[in-house]
Amino acid sequence: MSELEIIEAALFVAGRAVSLEKLAKITGKPKKTVLSAVKELTEIYSSRGSGIEILDLGERYVMQVKPEYSELMREVAPKELSAPKLRTLSMIAYHQPLLQSDLIDMRGSGAYDHIKDLVDRGFVKSVPCGRSRQLSTTPLFADYFGLKRDDPKAIKEKILELLRSQGEQSEINLWIGKKTIAVTPMYESLMSMCGIKEYFVTNAYSPSKEEISRLLEADVVVISAGYSDTVRQYCDGEILEVHSTTFEDLIEALTLLVEELPDEVDLKTVENTIKKIRETRERYVSSAVLIKKKVKPATEMVSRIVNDLSLGISADGILIAPDYGVSKNGVKIAKGAQILIPTHRSIEGDLLQRVSAKYDSILEGLKKFEN
Repeated sequence: MSELEIIEAALFVAGRAVSLEKLAKITGKPKKTVLSAVKELTEIYSSRGSGIEILDLGERYVMQVKPEYSELMREVAPKELSAPKLRTLSMIAYHQPLLQSDLIDMRGSGAYDHIKDLVDRGFVKSVPCGRSRQLSTTPLFADYFGLKRDDPKAIKEKILELLRSQGEQSEINLWIGKKTIAVTPMYESLMSMCGIKEYFVTNAYSPSKEEISRLLEADVVVISAGYSDTVRQYCDGEILEVHSTTFEDLIEALTLLVEELPDEVDLKTVENTIKKIRETRERYVSSAVLIKKKVKPATEMVSRIVNDLSLGISADGILIAPDYGVSKNGVKIAKGAQILIPTHRSIEGDLLQRVSAKYDSILEGLKKFEN
């Protein structure tokens, strides 16, 4: 077996740049002999019209698909880095050395898992720095992305070059860290409540193949509380679980979005929305003061609304239950209920209208018993 064959096999198997020193060790030949063999192998691949090339990175050599075929190979190439992780990596590469705490501010808490994986894969180096950690790219990063020089300036220049050549907002978002947001249909109105304009709607709980593909691109997914484990199998981004039973739930959801998506929300819109929610709640609470009848909540969800309205509770009070009939364990919750609260599956409208409908059902139902 010749050193030419050994070098070719080594570059093929490595999948990344291999140093001249490592090739010399593998072949058992002097560096001068190996260098000559690498140059010969490079010329062979160049002359045969192959879709593969051997690139000289300065005493480091990599076998890779020629740039003109890269896009064509995207569909069959292994997707080693999800879009959210790639965006996190790009932020580190562009701003390095970058404090982990600053990166979390830009990318959200979901980036912690990204950092761990990127460090494990060898793309990122993490070293202690005060109360945080300092992040920077490794030589493997340069090898993986075909950069000849492994230094922050060269990497930043490459990123800027990509921006200039692509020129589309979606690609710019990739590098500046703007988040791709996915939201389930029920929470689409939550986006307008806080002024978020760029997002996509998807069924994150039982997605189609097309939806799974899009979910893998999402940095943040907004879902109902309690479904995180279900959704996690379809996405690699940050999952924000929100409640929407009471008016206070809506305010907490908006506050969460402000904290997690500070660059995407419009604070003035959020302030106006919260003001409207509080005014709406106050009208319901004022109406509830006039009701003397006591109630018996059938579920925790009903109990939260009843407590918000400050209604009296009694074991023999008017039974209030959600309209879905049975609980997860098969118990007939609605049996004997004198007032049924509509759940999200049975009402339409934006979130504020949906929450209002629940409060309306209780107050209107109790007024009938007052007469």
